[in-house]
Amino acid sequence: MSYQLVAEWAPQGAVMMAWPHRGTDWAEQLDTVLPAFEGIAHQILHHQNLIVTSEDIFQVQDLQRHLDAYCRQYQLATRALVIPAPSNDTWARDFGPLTVSDGTECKLLNFQFNGWGGKYDYEKDNFIINHLRKGRAFGALKRQRVEYVLEGGAIDTDGEGTLLITSQCLLDPNRNGPCERGDVEAVLAEHLGIERFLWLDHGHLSGDDTDGHVDTLARFCARDTIAYQGCDNPADSHYPAFSAMAEQLRGFRQANGEPYQLVELPWPDSVHDEAGARLPATYANFLIINGAVLVPQYGVSQDEKALELLGQCFPERTIHGLNCRPLISQGGSLHCLTMQLPPGVWQP
Repeated sequence: MSYQLVAEWAPQGAVMMAWPHRGTDWAEQLDTVLPAFEGIAHQILHHQNLIVTSEDIFQVQDLQRHLDAYCRQYQLATRALVIPAPSNDTWARDFGPLTVSDGTECKLLNFQFNGWGGKYDYEKDNFIINHLRKGRAFGALKRQRVEYVLEGGAIDTDGEGTLLITSQCLLDPNRNGPCERGDVEAVLAEHLGIERFLWLDHGHLSGDDTDGHVDTLARFCARDTIAYQGCDNPADSHYPAFSAMAEQLRGFRQANGEPYQLVELPWPDSVHDEAGARLPATYANFLIINGAVLVPQYGVSQDEKALELLGQCFPERTIHGLNCRPLISQGGSLHCLTMQLPPGVWQP
């Protein structure tokens, strides 16, 4: 069997995060954002190991002590590994490695990251995988460098050869130059073992700098189920595009020809920053880990409904809501900050 991109619900060995520091865009918000990062890290540790990078060597030491103490306090069998690594930012989903498997062993693919088409500095982030390798975070897993720009948040798979992607992002010429759908499909078929492509042509959140990452819009919950961010307010500027996206999703078919079971996630009340700019709040940015699903919460009335619906999508997993209101001030949420890693990575 050839290698194929694994689904997020496959067994995991750890989750990767990159910690905010004063050299990132979080510098003026550390007091409010660090508790959100800690909340994510703590919840992950209740289910599996955690691997964290930080540019600040003093922060590395403090964070290692803090996470070790947390695991002891709650008598957790899991552990955290904190590795020093320079970073431009914290969006591990987009510069972390992608996992493929041949059914027997997993391999990590190191695609290239260029700051979402050159919008932001990215050179440090694009080298983080090398620091993780040197820090022995990847154990004995095979690794492969791929000379192609691809962000983890831009793709979502059922683990059986079907990929959900957006045309606005994958066809952006600032990533890999001018290209057609066939060009993209050929690369992803070669490296990710993809056989079927579901292209979304609609949907984009105000305040999102990724050109419409699919992990803010629609996600596989199972081979036959897709949860997507709905918009039920005709007066909202997002309504036309999100209605078109929902219609396109209704037209998608599984490999067996059957329609997908679609779960519409509630449209959150609009959230704005202090200057009045709208922030990209979305419930589609949930994270699947071993035995649990972590769901972003924004302090709005729709939070509970999102937990209920995703609980129905994952009846055998515990559902945890986490405060992500501070995170969207920089354009991303819970899934964007994390990258799952397969069994075989670092073990304490």
